Amino acid sequence: MTAPRVLYLHGFASGPRSKKGVAVAEHLGRLGLDVHRLDLRAPSLEQLDFEAMVARTREALGGPRDRALLIGSSLGGYVAAHVAELDPRVFGLVLLAPAFGFGERWRERLGPDGWAAWLTDGWLEVHDHTTGGPTRVHAGFARQMDALPDEPDVAVPTLILHGAGDDVVPIERSRAFARTRRHVRLVELEDGHELIATLPAILRELDAVVAPLLGR
Repeated sequence: MTAPRVLYLHGFASGPRSKKGVAVAEHLGRLGLDVHRLDLRAPSLEQLDFEAMVARTREALGGPRDRALLIGSSLGGYVAAHVAELDPRVFGLVLLAPAFGFGERWRERLGPDGWAAWLTDGWLEVHDHTTGGPTRVHAGFARQMDALPDEPDVAVPTLILHGAGDDVVPIERSRAFARTRRHVRLVELEDGHELIATLPAILRELDAVVAPLLGR
């Protein structure tokens, strides 16, 4: 039997070389698991397209007989959950501060005038965490995300790790998601959205998730 695939999906305006992604890949690599860190800047950050992100993830799942564990951070967590809803090859999820309610949160963050300006002007300037400089994202992405459900309806075993002090994606989103789903376990961490301070705890939780894949 082919070993299950493990994919890491980075967050908004981030990339496959993110600190969390590298730490997860190196840690699981030492245990014998090859982690494929996807580039979800599809086709680019400026022209970000949700359907292209989903297509890139599904392509990375492999063939029809392959199975995959998806680890997704923030927007990557939303993409991972959406793919799990669509594709039976996904057998499990680990979501790090998943960006449920993406469109609603951006409307709140920008305010009515800022949201309207993004849609009217066609662009929103953001910080690119990969290059360290400014860039922009087109309004079509905002419209796409705003039209999606706040949270995908996933049926696979799911672990959510979320910082109680997250001021980007409030933890209440994850609490509500886990409360009504018996197959979802939420671990609350004393951290913010980036989940860097609690990386050791996150890696320990991952050890328990991947233990069955390693025959332990």
